[in-house]
Amino acid sequence: MKREVIRVEPLSTYTERWKAPTSAVTRHGDTIYVSGFPPFDPETGEVAVDAPIERQTELVLEQLKLCVETAGSSLDNVIKCNVYCTSADKFAAVNAIYARYFPKHPPARIFICVPTWPGQFDIEIDCIAAV
Repeated sequence: MKREVIRVEPLSTYTERWKAPTSAVTRHGDTIYVSGFPPFDPETGEVAVDAPIERQTELVLEQLKLCVETAGSSLDNVIKCNVYCTSADKFAAVNAIYARYFPKHPPARIFICVPTWPGQFDIEIDCIAAV
């Protein structure tokens, strides 16, 4: 079985501008793998620099939702999320927003602190989901 690369617009175009060698979504069988993205501002396509962590979290979760839905799935079918954040101090704020997207039976998750990104943002979230 071959893997399938799925473009998700406008995210695929945004990452191409960054020259990031990644696909928005890769599907293999009935499983999809969603890349993490910086919090792109949907109005401009630029990273939402200096936005509060709550807004950044909303943006990355909306992007994640767009990716799983474009691939024929939904947030209800997310199996695992990896949350990458620049500070453990932001844990409670991230959780408050995250809980709105996964209100019942949330997927398995890990919260990983990273020192920095190649841009001025604080969070990325990737996931694995069933189709």
